[in-house]
Amino acid sequence: MTMAPVINLNDVWKSYGSVLAVRGVSLTVPPQSVYAFLGPNGAGKTTTIRVLLGLQQPDSGAVHLFGSPLATERLSLLRRVGSLVDTPSLYTHLTGRENLEVHRRLMGLPPSCIDEALDGVNLSSVADRVVRHYSHGMRQRLGMATALLGQPELLVLDEPTNGLDPAGIHEMRALVRDLPHTRGVTVFLSSHLLSEVEQVATHVAILSHGEIQFEGTPQQLKMRSESIVIEVDQPERARVLLESAGLATQQEGQRLAVRPRTGFGPAEINAMLVQASVAVSHLAVQGATLEDMFLQLTGDVRETLEVAR
Repeated sequence: MTMAPVINLNDVWKSYGSVLAVRGVSLTVPPQSVYAFLGPNGAGKTTTIRVLLGLQQPDSGAVHLFGSPLATERLSLLRRVGSLVDTPSLYTHLTGRENLEVHRRLMGLPPSCIDEALDGVNLSSVADRVVRHYSHGMRQRLGMATALLGQPELLVLDEPTNGLDPAGIHEMRALVRDLPHTRGVTVFLSSHLLSEVEQVATHVAILSHGEIQFEGTPQQLKMRSESIVIEVDQPERARVLLESAGLATQQEGQRLAVRPRTGFGPAEINAMLVQASVAVSHLAVQGATLEDMFLQLTGDVRETLEVAR
């Protein structure tokens, strides 16, 4: 039986006065994935997260969690969701364990869940230390432990590595990467740093100016950036052959740049040309980095955006 998407947004719009923050966003998050929601600051990521957590109502469009409409089943659905949005709110005069105890009682959970959460974020050894003596990275992990209380099926993280040093970023990255395997949790991870998520993400969506520019796997994004450069003895004939196969082709002298597609990569292109008696003297795959693709899809991230965050 096919499992319903953990998150499904369908044509969601949200504005603040005359400013459109989210423009027809549709996305699908499969179970037990690490879904990276990427975009420059101000692209509309946080607004989208507030909508999918029921903190704000969309102007139009539908939000479904676990296959059910958020609009009519909000409380029951959000009990299955944990979140870490912005800096975690902590009682710095209490210990890490005491902070979790406050939330455990509010949520009506068994005492055993505290040790499970602490162990899950590697804070058991400092659980009884006062939080004001925690590093920033330790505080972020305590916020993550709070989000994991009650064993949620979905964890929503908004810029969880903000302000962390390299060691803290590495710890958070390892924790996020392991959650689907160790706890069966689906992770929805918002970030503006492609370099920090490309090592953990199974799926990627790129948002710019409130609109989805790409949704798919990192491999599909990489394929989109690749081109196959070939040199042949009959470039005009080769171009006609390639374009008749549905391949986008640019010609410059004896050289052709071809955009591959699924099922039609370098080997298939070479075989097709050779079978047509076109001699191939050079064939190479060239590709932009994922970061280059991110910048290409989002435009100039230095410009001042008029989209609300």
